[in-house]
Amino acid sequence: MRHPAARHTRTAASCATVLGLALTATACGGGAVTPGGGEQKLSGQTLTVAGVWTGVEQQSFKKVLDGFSEKTGAKITFSSTGDNVSTVVGSQIEGGNAPDVVMVPQVGVLRQFAKKGWLAPLSKEIGTTAGKNYAQVWKDYGTVDNTYYGLYFKASHKSTVWYSPEAFEQAGVGPAKTYKELLSSGRTLSDSGVPAFSVAGEAGWPLTDWFENVYLSQAGPENYDKLADHKIPWTHPTVVKALSTLGQLFKDKNLVAGGGAGALRTDFPESVQQVFGPEPEAAMVYEGDFVSALVTDELHKEVGKDAKFFPFPSVDDGKPPTVSGGDAAVVLKAGKNKKAAMELVKYLATPEAAGIWAQAGGFISPNKKVPAGDYHDEVSRKAAKSLTDAGNSVRFDMSDQAPAAFGGTQGAGEWKLLQDFLRDPSAPEDTASKLEAAAAKAYRN
Repeated sequence: MRHPAARHTRTAASCATVLGLALTATACGGGAVTPGGGEQKLSGQTLTVAGVWTGVEQQSFKKVLDGFSEKTGAKITFSSTGDNVSTVVGSQIEGGNAPDVVMVPQVGVLRQFAKKGWLAPLSKEIGTTAGKNYAQVWKDYGTVDNTYYGLYFKASHKSTVWYSPEAFEQAGVGPAKTYKELLSSGRTLSDSGVPAFSVAGEAGWPLTDWFENVYLSQAGPENYDKLADHKIPWTHPTVVKALSTLGQLFKDKNLVAGGGAGALRTDFPESVQQVFGPEPEAAMVYEGDFVSALVTDELHKEVGKDAKFFPFPSVDDGKPPTVSGGDAAVVLKAGKNKKAAMELVKYLATPEAAGIWAQAGGFISPNKKVPAGDYHDEVSRKAAKSLTDAGNSVRFDMSDQAPAAFGGTQGAGEWKLLQDFLRDPSAPEDTASKLEAAAAKAYRN
C-alpha cells in the first residue's frame, strides 16, 4: 500500500514559504513560476479534488491548484481522504457528493476504481501531452484494459541508499556500485566501529522496498512484471534467489544495527535518526528520496553535506534498479464538473504545474520536461534526473500493485512474512512458500 510513515515525512522544505500566495517569486535555485494570466475560461465554475495529502504536502499541492485557478478562474476545494482512499471515495460516490478529481496513491487502487466503473477515460489531448512529457511506462501504469485513466503527477524514487559522509570517510569506503561491494563496504564500516545499516523493520513496507530493489536488479524487469501480476508464483526460483541475496545482509549482525531483533523495533523515522542523529548508530539507511525531508526538517542536517545518497547498486549481473511510487490524477464519472476536471488534469501534465511544487521542495516529478532549475535543491534535482533518465526501465512499487491484503496491510501478507524473514532469514524457501500462499489467497479474492 501507500506507505503512511513515508508519506507523512515527505514534507516540503522551509523554502516553500518563499513562493507566497502569488506564486511568482523565484525559489531557491529555480526560475520564476508565473501561472497567472490565463483566459479565465472556467470562471465561476467549482471543482472538488481529493487526495491523501495532509500538512505541508497538502499546502504545496494547494499552491499547484491555485496556479490552475489563476489561469482559468475555476474555484477549487481540496479534501484529504486519509490513507483509506477507496473506502472514502466509495462512500462519497454513494452519497452523491463525489469529488471531480482524485489523486490516487497506488496502482492497485487505480485499477480497482477502473474495474468498479468509477473512472472517466482521460481525454485524447491529455494522452497526447502525457506522451510528450512522460516515459511510456507512466502511461502504462495509468492504463487499465487499454484505456488511459490516470495521469501521474508526483513520484518518489525508491532506489536511493543514504549514507553518512563522515562515517564513510573514517572507514575509507565510497558509494557501492554492486550489491557485493555494498556488503563488503558494510563489513569495513563495521570493523571501523559502526554497523553498516539501520533497517526499519517495525513496519513491513520498508522491507518490501528492500526486496523489490534486489529482485528488479537480479531477476530483471520482465520477471518483476510477472511477479507483480502474480503470473509467476512466489515460489519461483528467482524469488528464492532474491530472498537468499537479501538474507546475506539481514543475517549479518555486523551489517544491521541491533541485528534482526533490533531492526524489528526500529520504525522508519528512527532508522534515519540512527544514521544522521546526534549519536549515530549506523552508517547507511536504505529508503526513498523522502529521507531528505526527515534529515532537514526533523534532524536539521544539511542534505548534500551531512547526508548524501547513491543509487541502489546492481545485483549480480543485473542493472541498477529504479523502483518508484507515485500519485495519479483520475476523473470520476460521478463528479459534477467533468469538463473542468479534464482541464485540471491536462494542466497537471504540464511542466508548469509540476514546477510549482518542485520549487517548494519535497517533490519530484516523472515529467521529464520539468526544468532542473525548478527543483528546490541539488538532491531533488539529482533524484528527479535519475528517475526520468531511467525512462521505461522504471518499475512501480510492487506491493502497491498488489491487493492490499497481501501488499499493504500491517501484520499480514507480505509485510508480516518479510518481518518474519528479517527475524530469521535462514529458510528462504519456506518464506517463499508462505508468500505464495498469502498471495494466492489475496489475488483470488
